Amino acid sequence: MQTNHRKTILFITGAFVSNECWNEWKDFFNNKGYKTIAPPWPFKDASPEILRKRHPDAEVASIRLAQLIDHFGEIARSFDEKPIIIGHSIGGLIGQILNQKDLASSVVAIHSVPPQGIMTFKFSFMKAGWGPLGFFTSIKKTFQMSFPQWQYAFANGLPLEWQEKGYQQLSIPESKLVVRDTITSVAKVDFSRPHAPILFIAGENDHTIPRQLNFDNYKKYSDRSSVTDFKAFPDRNHFVLGQPGWQEIALYISEWLQDNKN
Repeated sequence: MQTNHRKTILFITGAFVSNECWNEWKDFFNNKGYKTIAPPWPFKDASPEILRKRHPDAEVASIRLAQLIDHFGEIARSFDEKPIIIGHSIGGLIGQILNQKDLASSVVAIHSVPPQGIMTFKFSFMKAGWGPLGFFTSIKKTFQMSFPQWQYAFANGLPLEWQEKGYQQLSIPESKLVVRDTITSVAKVDFSRPHAPILFIAGENDHTIPRQLNFDNYKKYSDRSSVTDFKAFPDRNHFVLGQPGWQEIALYISEWLQDNKN
């Protein structure tokens, strides 16, 4: 079923991956009747190969979460009507924050980094996040995941061929500061406020953002007049956007958006 008019979807990319991760998702939702946009983060408007060659990149290393919130907030305000926001990982966190600012008609947070105050001490979460936080290393230099780090944090459970393909096609250097900012007040959300409909998507095999962390995020929202939904998919890791079978999740999101049009 298609939408009655071409509503805009703003895709917001997470850390460590290029905005090209949304290319097939854009095609999917374009075919459903939406207009789609997946803009890069500041200083990342280049191919993954070029961005990796620039590592260590002082400009990318300078990126802060507040800057990203402002950047994507300006994009959201540029449309004639509030867009649907679909974000992955840190993009999901930004989507939640923009929802607080009344800049979205609905939000889908895919394997979202949680707002301030929601934490887990699960081993996989600590292991996957330790390198990107970059403690005891220079914040003026970007962090580039090694392939073994990518295998654990993003692509666990996939065949080696798919792990290598994803790493070469999408992995990029990242700011350590933006990762650290996700546990500060910049990432604060008022969970009691009314909000546009929000759907949390979680993966049972995600080492970086475990299912329980997504569920805890979902349960924090307490306004009963607002739509807040949760769906977990089996066998999904943090590379969910490019993992074989991503269409099942995209279809679920499409149907949820139809059910929650406003």
